[in-house]
Amino acid sequence: MNNYYEILGVPPDSDLSQIKSAFRRKAKAFHPDVDPTGAHTSAMRLVITAYEVLSDPERRKQYDLINAGKLNAYRFSYRDFLKQRSDEESVAKLIFFDLLHHNEMEALDLFDRQRCFHLELYLDREDYMDCVFLLAEEYEKRGEFEKAFGLLRRIVHCEYERPYFRHFFREVVDRLRMLSCFKMPGNVANDRLICYLKELVEFDFSPKDSAFFLKKIAEIYAEEDSYEKACFYLNEGLKRHRKLPGIKKLREKLAVR
Repeated sequence: MNNYYEILGVPPDSDLSQIKSAFRRKAKAFHPDVDPTGAHTSAMRLVITAYEVLSDPERRKQYDLINAGKLNAYRFSYRDFLKQRSDEESVAKLIFFDLLHHNEMEALDLFDRQRCFHLELYLDREDYMDCVFLLAEEYEKRGEFEKAFGLLRRIVHCEYERPYFRHFFREVVDRLRMLSCFKMPGNVANDRLICYLKELVEFDFSPKDSAFFLKKIAEIYAEEDSYEKACFYLNEGLKRHRKLPGIKKLREKLAVR
């Protein structure tokens, strides 16, 4: 019988969030969008089966009872092994491992202690992008929005160089939108926030996304009574998306017709 924990790459004491994170990584690696030849079809089926069993409390309980002997042998502590080493490659792998195994606080503290530390030198490209996404997720939870934004920006550059996230990339864009338009306002100086929004416009995710970022720039300028600039950016947004929502009050304030 297959060891579903090994298939997902998680220890037997993993909680549901760890199992979900591991499944997401595996699904990206084996998804047909990544390999349209279908070479990984069998592997993908195994990953889905493992996830279906381990994410269901009753099915997991039965699986653990049946495979108790095998699971007891799966006790090597990769984390302890990494913690005993001090080279930068082991540190990078420990950060990624802790993010995947519910030790997010330790991962962020370790990452913060590293100066001029380049994860991309020690993780393969896919692991690096997943690691950066998870770091951004945790920084956002901590309220360190600019750090989260900077990390997600790295993912965008990597994705544009060579697609990896593919259909998962929408989540990256949505997080950037949430950070720049809803969480950073009031917590980040307007001039820096405008620079971030302009950078998002330059990424040209989609006309609707670009229009939304341009509208936010217009709103910031309107709050500062810079009406000429506000009008310019609102009109730029409308050029990209004529049915741009949520602009009624802004248009009334600017008397845009």
